[in-house]
Amino acid sequence: MSNPVFNNSAIFGEPKRARTGQGAAGTVQQNPAYGTAPQQAQYGSYGAQTADAATLDAMYNAPTATTADTKRLTYDDVIIKTGGLLALLVVVAAGSWQLVDTMPFIWIGGAIVGLVLGLVNAFKKSPSPALIVAYTIAQGAFLGGISKYYDSMVINGVQLNGVVLQAVLATVVTFAAALFLFKSGKVRVTPKFTRWLLIAMVGYLAFSLVNMVLIMTGVLDGWGARGGGWGIAIGLIAVGLAAASLIVDFDSIKRGVEAGVPAKFAWSAAFGLMVTLIWLYLEFLRLFAILQSSD
Repeated sequence: MSNPVFNNSAIFGEPKRARTGQGAAGTVQQNPAYGTAPQQAQYGSYGAQTADAATLDAMYNAPTATTADTKRLTYDDVIIKTGGLLALLVVVAAGSWQLVDTMPFIWIGGAIVGLVLGLVNAFKKSPSPALIVAYTIAQGAFLGGISKYYDSMVINGVQLNGVVLQAVLATVVTFAAALFLFKSGKVRVTPKFTRWLLIAMVGYLAFSLVNMVLIMTGVLDGWGARGGGWGIAIGLIAVGLAAASLIVDFDSIKRGVEAGVPAKFAWSAAFGLMVTLIWLYLEFLRLFAILQSSD
């Protein structure tokens, strides 16, 4: 899998096989109590046997235990936790949007804290709800500030208008489209698909780092190597990579549910989806800004 959030969890642990009652020679060991005559109180034990039979009958007639009863991962768990984190993200982002004018560095601090907490959460074997919530708050502060920055940006005399709303809508539509393609079976997550995605993501990351260094050192200005038609093409590729990563995330969650992993890993699943959705939103935000500044 390409998402380290799912790679480093125990979601894909192979279920343990049930032990058999075989002895060393490979034959079933017989319980010495079986086949032996009762030694005493033969008839007095009838009441206990009747109670056991009644208990077994009640258990047999009881409703089948669900994954919720057995504390196993369910799709509902993932949906509820992801929805809750997204709601928290939006609330914090709205607050950051309002405060960024008086606290201009709030989004930079959120970006740094979010990056650190993202790495910590991604490589933890067991999910920490508190750290995942803290990551969401930090990313909300970052997204609110950077969204306000893009909304008020002027490039080559062009005032960017509506890029934030466009990015939000595009993210929602892409998420729905990726989910539909995955559920319909039109896109399957195979080892070849995963290898291709991993190679493409590493290449894109390397390009982004080089481009950022060139801009920071003054070698390139503006969008750097991402300006004009070339930048639009790269933006579309980045969006495609993020969408493909969403499909891989869906497959990881599906495998976790089918494997019956503990319910606590719903936090890992929600965190993994959050990471990909935030990446997708940022790519759309940059893409629409480049499109408007290129008109």
